Amino acid sequence: MHTIIYTDGSSRGNPGPGGWGAVLISNEKIIELGGREEMTTNNRMELTAAIEGLKASSSSAPILVYSDSQYVIKGITEWIDGWIAKGWRNSQKKAVLNRDLWEDLLKAAQGKDIVWKFVRGHADTAGNVRCDEIATRFADGENMKLYNGPRETYSFPEILKNP
Repeated sequence: MHTIIYTDGSSRGNPGPGGWGAVLISNEKIIELGGREEMTTNNRMELTAAIEGLKASSSSAPILVYSDSQYVIKGITEWIDGWIAKGWRNSQKKAVLNRDLWEDLLKAAQGKDIVWKFVRGHADTAGNVRCDEIATRFADGENMKLYNGPRETYSFPEILKNP
């Protein structure tokens, strides 16, 4: 079996207070992750969710990463090689935004067998809905208890049904 990672980011204002959420699903357990930044953008939070999700995955099994961010998905699967080849410049010859996080994402992904999958945001994909809840609650400055335990006792069993 493979590891599944759902990710999402949120910001209240762009820039503004932001949050990110990730849910890792392995054979044995589920781990929820989340965090907050006082002043950030939505794209930075989307990238942070993917980075932290991958960093938390220690399995050598293939990984499916589900994100509702075309920026993250296209960036890592289509654009990043060109940015690197052009000295971290985009097609308009401008510096790539969020280069620090793109470099962190490359490092977190290194040596891992990853398939990146786009899911529509707010479209009832349980994993995305849960990550959105985590991200928005962190962006709003709420304290939230995150789950880390066996699959059998997870409060959101619908997340175990892949999109």
